[in-house]
Amino acid sequence: MLTDLLPGPTVVSTLALVSALGCALVAGIFLTFSSFVMAALGRLPAEHGIAAMQAINVTVLNPLFLGLFFGTGLLCLGLAIGSIFRWLAPGGLYLIAAGILYVVGSVLVTTIFNVPLNETLAKVAPASPEGAVVWQRYLADWTLWNHVRTFCAALAAVLMMAALR
Repeated sequence: MLTDLLPGPTVVSTLALVSALGCALVAGIFLTFSSFVMAALGRLPAEHGIAAMQAINVTVLNPLFLGLFFGTGLLCLGLAIGSIFRWLAPGGLYLIAAGILYVVGSVLVTTIFNVPLNETLAKVAPASPEGAVVWQRYLADWTLWNHVRTFCAALAAVLMMAALR
């Protein structure tokens, strides 16, 4: 039977714990930006804020962050898919919900909304009039979608922890 091929409760609990930690760490990173980094950058002259965010957007593409962000996504997705076959098992529905929430609310939102905004910002000259216009829209739109990512990653962490109960 297919369910016999799925990992046992100890493995699932360990993966859920690691996923909860990953979701919480990612939520913390996003919360940092939502709570004060973007506000601080918005207080700077546009060219300085743009230059700083352009540097952040290059620097964030490192193995540690990408491994945490996408590795957590893979774990969440795996737990959600595996739990579909055991949705009546203790914590099964929480694992499904947490996995969907993290993958959709953090990974897909990042890919569909935040990354294109970053790519648009990367193309402008910080001191240009066009840059100032792009920057004002960027601050509002990027921060809005970052709030969504923060909430989804944090709630996914809570749901993963609830699955462990």
